[in-house]
Amino acid sequence: MYALMNAKIRLYVEHPLGAGQSVPLNRDQAHYLFGVMRLTVGGAVALFNGRDGEWQATVAKAGKRGGVLALNTQSAPLQMPPDLWLLFAPIKKARTDFIVEKAAEMGAARIVPVQTDFTNSERVRQDRLQAHAVEAAEQCGATFVPEVTGLQKLDRILADWPEGRQLMFCDEAAIGAPSGMADIAATHSAKPWAILIGPEGGFSDAERTRLRALPFTHIISLGPRILRADTAVVAAITLWQHALGDWQQ
Repeated sequence: MYALMNAKIRLYVEHPLGAGQSVPLNRDQAHYLFGVMRLTVGGAVALFNGRDGEWQATVAKAGKRGGVLALNTQSAPLQMPPDLWLLFAPIKKARTDFIVEKAAEMGAARIVPVQTDFTNSERVRQDRLQAHAVEAAEQCGATFVPEVTGLQKLDRILADWPEGRQLMFCDEAAIGAPSGMADIAATHSAKPWAILIGPEGGFSDAERTRLRALPFTHIISLGPRILRADTAVVAAITLWQHALGDWQQ
């Protein structure tokens, strides 16, 4: 039996969460709660750490450089997303941030920036993207935060591909064809998955040839129009979640 959620502010913390525990706040967390959100002693906060579900807490101590939250009751269990990875080629900064935020909101379990032949960005700030995933989880009510990895080369990922995981290859060359999700849902519903979204310039001929030859790859069309990379991420996750994920009716 879980308590009804009553705190309007949700905060991700690294600290273990359990009945009767106290959670210390660092300077940034204290500034957010007491300086930005104007909470005072006795104020309500919902906490989660990606492991122990969501807990209701009250402010026990409040200061400019720190504070303490006292845990009361658990308001939600840990809800794990489907075993879905998102592989995407980084694009412009704001749109890459958007991709990470939406992937976290929509239920990706792991987010992997990949370096393809036509990827414009040669590096990403993993810590900044991970912070965006945390903020997205705080806003959407999630109790799990997906890991955002560092930038990895696509050819290396494919060479070390984990056995049993299927790959949904969103190939812009398949534009206008039927999506193919119905056939996939009928034969591969119980397997772990990954979605691959290419860069603004698309995949190279060599990449497309290799991807199409892999036994775990499934080619998917995202409709009759070529989508921007950030739009394609949202479209692809929506298709997958509806056919294979936790959006199924």
